[in-house]
Amino acid sequence: MDYASGGVDDALLNLEQRTNEELRELLNELYEEEQRISYRRRVLHGKIDILRAELVRRLKQQREAGQDVISGSDIERLITILSNDLRGVSTVDIAEDDEDEV
Repeated sequence: MDYASGGVDDALLNLEQRTNEELRELLNELYEEEQRISYRRRVLHGKIDILRAELVRRLKQQREAGQDVISGSDIERLITILSNDLRGVSTVDIAEDDEDEV
């Protein structure tokens, strides 16, 4: 049985009808899939760390050279991003989120 290709949901709906061997096979396939995903996540986090370190290095060089680290266009981009994120969100929603964090 190839549960990893999408049949997992169907198998989970009918657990009572599965043999012990089928359940073990499903479990093993899910463990293998989890391992593949976990490996991919670790690789991606490694790439993110490398890119972040390079960006920090470049920004540090700019600052030491007397250049602006944040430009006017960077600020405009942040304003645009933040204003887009808040569209459709009422101040009540924001206040409730703030209360939840307290």
